[in-house]
Amino acid sequence: MSLSRLIFMGTPEFACPSLKVLLEKGEEVLSVYTQPDRPKGRGKKPFPPPVKALALSRGLPVFQPLSLKDRQVQQELAEQKPDLLVVVAYGLLLPPAVLDIPTWGAVNVHASLLPKYRGAAPIPWALLNGEKETGVTTMRLDAGMDTGDILLQEKEPIGEEDTAQDLHDRLSWKGAHLLLETLRRLRAGDIVPRPQDHSRASYAPPLTKAAGEIPWDLPAEEIERRIRAFTPWPGAYTFFQGRRLLIHRAAKRPEGAKGTPGTVISLTGGRPLVQTGKGLLIVVEAQWEGHKRLAAEALVRGQSFFVGQRLGR
Repeated sequence: MSLSRLIFMGTPEFACPSLKVLLEKGEEVLSVYTQPDRPKGRGKKPFPPPVKALALSRGLPVFQPLSLKDRQVQQELAEQKPDLLVVVAYGLLLPPAVLDIPTWGAVNVHASLLPKYRGAAPIPWALLNGEKETGVTTMRLDAGMDTGDILLQEKEPIGEEDTAQDLHDRLSWKGAHLLLETLRRLRAGDIVPRPQDHSRASYAPPLTKAAGEIPWDLPAEEIERRIRAFTPWPGAYTFFQGRRLLIHRAAKRPEGAKGTPGTVISLTGGRPLVQTGKGLLIVVEAQWEGHKRLAAEALVRGQSFFVGQRLGR
């Protein structure tokens, strides 16, 4: 099986390493499909997806359809006569009519050990749920959401201080190299696609900006996981006297007096020590909205009025 003529489909930064390794290995990438430019920043100026910027810098043709259900879009794709679609965090479902175009269909790179964490946000949900390991999966796409047959998988341990950004960076490259190994073994004919056990499936729905607000009545352990899971987006935040305070890093303490959740009990080493629903949380790094990120002791220096005050709405 040659599988030489590839079309790449991806959108965010997570997909860039996969496109890079394909090009570095001399793979024939016919074109790149990515989502349309989106408004960004205060001026709402259209901003290209990272994959588009990378593709254009390498001289590749770029297509940005709103949907792959459009017959003209499908015709343009079919005219390229691809052997295989490589799909990495594209963000659009591929209808059966598109999956039927290439000789072998589509290979997808997904940032979890399927069938766990199907969906758009597998990395933060693995952190939220306190998983000790995650990984990447290559699979053959079908019409469902991350339901296709598994090709290869590789595990990745989750460290106690890992943020979603840390895992994103490691898994994006791990997935890229697993993609190359998948292509090599598909061409050699020594991969047997393995159906997923759908009874073991779990889901990772998209995050919302509102999800970042810290509920101080949760245990300190859960809040600390949320802070890591929501870094960099949507960001974990609370309020102090009406001002939004982003918390980038924190440390949990299982012990603690029984006080009102969200109350700053004291400053320990200059860092706010906050009562939670169970245990205490030490704020390590934080940022007032619109200001730069600081070590917590620098952020509250000279502001002893923090002690005894309550964070939150």
